[in-house]
Amino acid sequence: MDTQVGTTASVQNTTFVRPVGFYIRGFIALQHTDYYFIFLSIVYIATLLANFLIMSIIWFADSLHTPKYFAIFSLAVVDVSYSTALIPKSIDAFLFNARFVFYDTCLTQMFFVHYFSSMESFALSVLAYDRLIAICFPLRSNSLNSNTKMVLVIIVSWAIPFIVVTIMVALIPQLSFCKSTIINSYFCDHGPVFKNTCSDYSANWFMAAFYIVVLFFLPLAFIILSYVCIIFALLKIESAEGRRKAFKTCTSHLTLVAVFYTPLLVTYIIAWVNVTIDTDTRILNTSLSATIPPLLNPIIYTLKTEEIMEQIKKYFRNRTINIVS
Repeated sequence: MDTQVGTTASVQNTTFVRPVGFYIRGFIALQHTDYYFIFLSIVYIATLLANFLIMSIIWFADSLHTPKYFAIFSLAVVDVSYSTALIPKSIDAFLFNARFVFYDTCLTQMFFVHYFSSMESFALSVLAYDRLIAICFPLRSNSLNSNTKMVLVIIVSWAIPFIVVTIMVALIPQLSFCKSTIINSYFCDHGPVFKNTCSDYSANWFMAAFYIVVLFFLPLAFIILSYVCIIFALLKIESAEGRRKAFKTCTSHLTLVAVFYTPLLVTYIIAWVNVTIDTDTRILNTSLSATIPPLLNPIIYTLKTEEIMEQIKKYFRNRTINIVS
């Protein structure tokens, strides 16, 4: 299972090797792996149903055609795309023992998984921006954050990760793979791929660090800063009931931020303090942290947002009336 040589070229006494593909390691030491991927299949189906439900509600309810719900719609699109880029291929690889991934297919999956993963953090920061405008500038919110401006913000939030991830993945074909072609992950993960090279991967390492800082921690810093501003704005509200109602509009978003960022922060803190964890535990943790948030996001917003719940109740009331009629 070592190097599968696809293209070999000799340049200045240096052999450049591009493999035919890679083998995904997955969960070698995990017992009952089949059950885990059956679980992932259920998670994927539920993720699609929940996100398409919330997208349908927003699409057909004219009252929800506001900047806030445009941002929620964008998050739902990202959730569906992220899960689709990650879970079906993982199920195929491990449930049906198709662990070999061709080189170009690997790079394609690498791009889409990392792109939509980073889009999750940007989508959450867009929702933080919406809450910041609504609470800190209530009298000017309609002019500062119109539907048109929110669409532009969403377009920018999609464009920045696209540029960064494109550059990051484009550097991989410049590497020569004369080591093992086994990827210590459950998909074609960027880091485990470039660490198998025998070339200088300093540029790849830099882009990986740039990707993490710019596409994950800068959005998190913006979210934290926005809530600092929100807290100061809430303290200026004299009525305790008014503060409670204003903050209530933020609870669903804060829950999503905690669900998405907590596993990431734990993983990076463990790596920073140089605590060694076995490969299977790390892979299982990253797998769950990547697949569970896209499922929970629409459920949390549905249960905690009165406008969406009202639209669902309205739909079932109309269905009941039509059946009775």
